[in-house]
Amino acid sequence: MTCKTVFMMAGLGNPGEKYTGTRHNIGFLVLDKLAAMFSLSLEKSRFDALYTRDRIDGSALILAKPLSYMNRSGFPLQRLSSYYKVPLENIIVIHDDLDLEFGKIKIVKKRGHGGHNGIRSIVEAFGSNDFIRVRVGVGRPLGATDAAGYVLGRFSKSEAGHLDEIITTSARAAEMVVKQGVSSAMNCYNQN
Repeated sequence: MTCKTVFMMAGLGNPGEKYTGTRHNIGFLVLDKLAAMFSLSLEKSRFDALYTRDRIDGSALILAKPLSYMNRSGFPLQRLSSYYKVPLENIIVIHDDLDLEFGKIKIVKKRGHGGHNGIRSIVEAFGSNDFIRVRVGVGRPLGATDAAGYVLGRFSKSEAGHLDEIITTSARAAEMVVKQGVSSAMNCYNQN
């Protein structure tokens, strides 16, 4: 795979049936959507991550799911990106975000972890926050529900009714970063 530019899209989540369909795993759901859009399957395994490789508009593309649990996501991604020589600024991390209302998408670059343990792990593993993030809003819990229990919980029936659209829009946002650049993607998706 000899291309001038290499990108990696990484969806964050927790492995295992127990976490399937939880708010914290929306990054995995978006990555599955991207794989389907590109007619790929995440069948390779290396460095505690499932991944696949392909080309998109002349650039090399790696889709990856770290399988080391959310709070240790950084180490598999760092090793995979080092192996395939992906520059940090070409890594796009897709994850859940409590600070955005449900369904809102925001693309950011060079931002702090904001209390997100997966992002904190990535910053620690790379020693830098110079990567792109597609933040997918899951909203904050109402009442006395703690944040950890909320993100590890499943989507409500009303949320589930909008989930396909949110996942597709998030996947398109990540795709636009690769095809048109992060500034264009931010201008398109950070407006609402």
